[in-house]
Formats: sequence, C-alpha cells, structure tokens
Amino acid sequence: MLSCGLRDVNLLAAKGRAVLKVKRIYETPATSDGYRVLVDRLWPRGVSKQAAHVDLWMKEIAPSSDLRQWFGHDPQRWAGFQRRYRRELRQMPQLTKQLKQLIKEHRSVTLVFSARDDRRNQAVALRAFLRPRT
Repeated sequence: MLSCGLRDVNLLAAKGRAVLKVKRIYETPATSDGYRVLVDRLWPRGVSKQAAHVDLWMKEIAPSSDLRQWFGHDPQRWAGFQRRYRRELRQMPQLTKQLKQLIKEHRSVTLVFSARDDRRNQAVALRAFLRPRT
C-alpha cells in the first residue's frame, strides 16, 4: 500500500497549505483526491477514461520514453532515474509551472500513475521535484 504520509497531508490541509499526493490509477478514486492528474506517457492498461476519473492527462510531463525504458522500474536505478528525470523536468518549465498553478488553484492535487511500485515511480519523483525547498 502507498505510504504517502497521510498524517502529514492532513496536517498540511489543516494549516491551509496545498496538498500534493500520489496514487496508483488502479486504486479507487476518492473525493479526497481533489484534482487528479495522470502523469504517465501512455494510457494505463485496462482502465477506461471514465473509470479513471482523471481531470487532466499531462503525458508530456512524464519521463521520456528513453528514460522510462532505461529505468525499467529497477530499484537499483532509482537514484539515477530521479537525477535524470529532474534534469528532464528542468527542461520543461512551462509544464512544471502549469502543474504548480493547478496545485495553487485546486489546493488538493493527486498525481496519478500506473506503475506497480508505489515508492519508486515518476509520480513520486515529480512530487519531490515540486515540493518547496525549505
């Protein structure tokens, strides 16, 4: 099961801060998901667009096909994947700006992904990239 720090999420929501979560597309959508953004380059297998309850599909913000294939969800390549993906994200400031604006507008945004590994995937890496540095 995904451990995204729900306690922390609830504290942030109580303080009036925006909440950014990650969730596997195969999990049941919930109203607490807020605005749902699919961040996969390819549409997930076996999920209809209606059942997905996705508000926006940002396939362009997903890792490049080359990076996705290189990573292959190999846990040994996770650190390298994060570095390379951050490099790619810095090359698309208009998309990261759009996503930050959505977070500001909707206050609760869930980055939706299809990978089996709920701790090492592009949504987790993207959330880390978007979090404000303190």
